[in-house]
Amino acid sequence: MSAYSTSEVSVKEQTFSKYDQSQSTAYAQIRRDYHPEVYAEILKQHETSGGKLDVLLDVGCGPGNVTRSLAPHFTQAIGLDPGEQMLATARSLTAAAHENGNSNITFSLSSAEALGSNLSPPIADVSVDLITAGNAAHWFDMAGFWASVARVLKPGGTVALWTSGQIRAHPSMPAAAEIQATMDEMRFGELLPYTAEGSRLTSEGYKNLPLPWTLEDPVQGFNQAGSKHVEWEPERSFYTGQGPISLEAYEKMMGTASAVTRWRAAHPDDIGTERDIVRRRRREMERILHAAGVEKGKEQLLGTVHGAIVIVKKDM
Repeated sequence: MSAYSTSEVSVKEQTFSKYDQSQSTAYAQIRRDYHPEVYAEILKQHETSGGKLDVLLDVGCGPGNVTRSLAPHFTQAIGLDPGEQMLATARSLTAAAHENGNSNITFSLSSAEALGSNLSPPIADVSVDLITAGNAAHWFDMAGFWASVARVLKPGGTVALWTSGQIRAHPSMPAAAEIQATMDEMRFGELLPYTAEGSRLTSEGYKNLPLPWTLEDPVQGFNQAGSKHVEWEPERSFYTGQGPISLEAYEKMMGTASAVTRWRAAHPDDIGTERDIVRRRRREMERILHAAGVEKGKEQLLGTVHGAIVIVKKDM
C-alpha cells in the first residue's frame, strides 16, 4: 500500500519509532480515534481559508487513524511515519477497512523533518494541500519540519497540528481531587525523569509550539495573520467514545504513553507485575474509589480533555 520506495532517514523521536509489532498493535487497539467534530473543525479551517482537497499529507501517522478518517475528503492521502512497525499496523488496518482494495491511501517511511524527501519518488514540491499531525508535532524538530513544509505545501495550503493536552479527572467523578492528585504524583514524581520536552508542549496545549515565525532562524512564506490557535472546550468530545473507562482500560492506555514506555524500558522486570508504575497507580485509585463508596469491580475513571488545534497557513 505504498507507492514509494524509501532510503534511510534520521529520526528525532526515539520511543514510538522503535516500537515492535506487539507494541504497535497494542497502541492501535487502545488509542481512540479523534471525534468527528475535531476533523470537521480542521476541514472547516482549511476550506474556509481557501484550501483545496486534492492531497493530504498526515505526518507521524502511527497506526493511520487520522489518515483513514480524512482520506475520504481528498483525492490522495499519504501517511508518513518513522516507525516500520507502526506503518505495518497502519497498512494492515487500512487493508481491512478497504477489502475491495479501492483505497486512495499510501503509507511510507519518513520523518517529519524529511517530509518525504527520502522517498523515491519524493513528495513533490508545492504538491500538498493539507498537512496534519495528531498528537505528534511535539516530537518533531520544528525547524526542520517547517523548512520541509515550506517546500511541499501549496500556496494557500494549511498545516493543522493538534494535541489532546492534559487529560484530567472530571470534577463530577467520585473523589475527583484525590484521583487527580495521584495522577499528578505519578506524572510529576516518578515519571518526571522519563518525561521528554515534547510532553511539556502537550500539557501547555501547544501554546509554545515553535512556529515558522518564532524560530531562531524564521522560515519565510507563512501567513502569521491568517494562522490561529483553537482551544477545544473540555465539554466537547475530543475522542470517539469519550466517557467513563475502567481502570483496566486506563492501565492499558497509560501503557502507550511515551514516559511510561521509557520507564518500562528501564524496569523490564517490573512489567506486568504489581511493581509496575501504572499498576501501582491503578491500585491506589482503586483504594481511593472504594473509600469513596464505589463498589469493587465498578471502579471507573472519567476524564476531561483540554485539547488544542494549531492552524498555520502558507502565503498565497
